[in-house]
Amino acid sequence: MATPRIQILLSHPNYSNSRANRALVEMASRLDGVEVTHLEDLYPDGGIDCDAEVARLVLADLLVLQFPMQWYSTPPALKAWQDRVLTRMFYINPDTEGAKLAGRPLMVAATLGNRSSAYTAEGVNLFSAADLLKPLQSTANRCGLSWQEPFLVYEARHATDEALASAARSYLDRLISTSLSSAIPA
Repeated sequence: MATPRIQILLSHPNYSNSRANRALVEMASRLDGVEVTHLEDLYPDGGIDCDAEVARLVLADLLVLQFPMQWYSTPPALKAWQDRVLTRMFYINPDTEGAKLAGRPLMVAATLGNRSSAYTAEGVNLFSAADLLKPLQSTANRCGLSWQEPFLVYEARHATDEALASAARSYLDRLISTSLSSAIPA
């Protein structure tokens, strides 16, 4: 079997100052077959090259959306990417483009600023992080992608270097196990 191709679509409007997302990306980049695409760097003016994005997705065995959760959602660049690319692939060209991704696993890797107890019915955010990610899970379902359990890093802004290193190692383990268990044969 060929090395699984993992496409990480990173969206972070202030990546240069991110400790948590940077730790995750640096660890993930150690794996063969990983491509990290930072949407804000690639499309600073917001213009998304749909042809390039479709080609990128079709080559991936595992799709990962990595981002800091902002106001209970994805950053604007990732939302714009979803609107342009997924609309084209699954509404405009479902038979010629969207069908090529049928069954492909989709994993979310999100960093959150608060502690996990804040993401409960009794917490300040009222909902679990998993509940807040339901729109992405619904999108995966609508697109025929295989939703994977999200990888979440809480207290990202205040985590120690040791905690971030541990989270990054866990991320690497999840990428390996998810890609190997759901890789598309070459």
